[in-house]
Amino acid sequence: VQLQAFGGGLVQAGDSLTLSCKASGGLFRSYTVGWFRQAPGNERQFVACFGWSGNTKYTDPVKGRFTISRDSARNTVYLQMNSLKPEDSGVYYCALTTVVWSGVTEEKHYRSWGQGTLVTVSS
Repeated sequence: VQLQAFGGGLVQAGDSLTLSCKASGGLFRSYTVGWFRQAPGNERQFVACFGWSGNTKYTDPVKGRFTISRDSARNTVYLQMNSLKPEDSGVYYCALTTVVWSGVTEEKHYRSWGQGTLVTVSS
């Protein structure tokens, strides 16, 4: 399975943006799909994930602002980001994992990383 992330851009604080992660060569149905963010000089950090059973998980700073969803017909996972803040800036990557739910926030369990899409939130 190969992933392609897109939808990033330059927005102002308070704006909204929707990222897409589209899979080719396979189906999302059997995987948990995660979004990670990497700010300059920082490690890649977990943002949100959508489990194969429909479960979702978010990192605390984005709870209530970000929503992850899956469109199985389009083999695409979306990350709707509202009320964006400058600290949300970074390159956003999507990836796949089959790890048990307790491990879904850990980057090491993921593979098939997409190329990343840049989100810049100006203050």
